[in-house]
Amino acid sequence: MTDIVEQRACELAVYIIETGATVRAAAKRFGISKSTVHKDISQRLPQYNRLLYQQVRQIFFFAKLDRDDDILRRVVML
Repeated sequence: MTDIVEQRACELAVYIIETGATVRAAAKRFGISKSTVHKDISQRLPQYNRLLYQQVRQIFFFAKLDRDDDILRRVVML
């Protein structure tokens, strides 16, 4: 079972890195819950592949900045 979880975590990371997908999009693509994606990426992946984990964190960080920037622009436009 651990091998399957490790493989899924790595496949999720590669998918997110290659596509810039959100947690929601990755969950839909892999047919799993957002909670599972989050747990695989934030808790399991660092144990299996630190480099992939760091790359995914960077993608999520910049996606959050974009979201925050969009929200700020909407508030300013009001």
